[in-house]
Amino acid sequence: MQPVVQEYIKKINQKLQHHKFGDQPGELYEPIRYILNLGGKRLRPVLTLLAYQLYHEHISEEKVLGPALAVEVFHNFTLMHDDIMDRAPLRRGEPTVHKQWNENIAILSGDVMMVKAYELLIGVEQDKLLGVLKAFNQCAAEVCEGQQWDMNFESRQEVSEEEYLMMIKQKTAVLLGFSLQLGGMLAGADAKDCQHLYDFGVNIGVSFQLKDDLLDVYADQAKFGKQVGGDIIVNKKTFLLIKALEKADSQQKSELQRWLYKEAFDKEEKVSAVKVIYDQLNIRALTEQKMNEFFDIGLQKLQQINVKPDKKEILRHFAENLMAREK
Repeated sequence: MQPVVQEYIKKINQKLQHHKFGDQPGELYEPIRYILNLGGKRLRPVLTLLAYQLYHEHISEEKVLGPALAVEVFHNFTLMHDDIMDRAPLRRGEPTVHKQWNENIAILSGDVMMVKAYELLIGVEQDKLLGVLKAFNQCAAEVCEGQQWDMNFESRQEVSEEEYLMMIKQKTAVLLGFSLQLGGMLAGADAKDCQHLYDFGVNIGVSFQLKDDLLDVYADQAKFGKQVGGDIIVNKKTFLLIKALEKADSQQKSELQRWLYKEAFDKEEKVSAVKVIYDQLNIRALTEQKMNEFFDIGLQKLQQINVKPDKKEILRHFAENLMAREK
């Protein structure tokens, strides 16, 4: 990890530790501190700071750090509510908020996190505030749309590649795009550069999610940190499954569907059997190809940003490290 990125993560964590979200009632505010203290990559606020630094040598903590935190608070709000909808027992290896407390508390604490995200954003300079809020509102609505599509797909037998890519763009990638766009807006970049930053983030974000899909099936269990094959076990309609169903011959499709509809099964046996079909159909290479397509488009957008090439190197390296990860 680059030293400047480590420095930014440290600044973000320190700011989160000292930020006063509220005290009473404790059941409302303690879950906010709990989920934010579970860690995470701090990817989104780091992107905001890196985008800002394209235009200014030094980060103005007063102008940039608060809005960058807003992105992290909003992201964790979505996680808190997603965990309820997914009935997830664990988040980063620890009990989810609705398991540690209860669902009503998790819903209400999440609502307050959304309010606190706006509170952090309204510190933006007056001449930039309206544009920032409009961009944030559009992003936030799309994240919710993506989550709804994801839930809709659970009850559908068929999901197209195009539909899936649209869903992950909204659910995951637009927030990466906004994080970078926000850094540009705060730095006073022109509209064209802000759009390039957004497009860079969205395309890298789609690639990032495809990498997650791939790791869930093909990661080294010792490095992954959670069960490999979890998506296969719960029949999650990932890019890999969608392409396998699309490309399978009648026998392979019948075998895949047998596992999809089977209610009682050995988890390891199911993961192994589905992986065999993926390997027969070259699904890993197809996923990597699609992942690289979006990554390359993202890098093209980065190149179009009107700053000196050497200033963009840190963002390029950061994106490359994200795609090289093994967990």
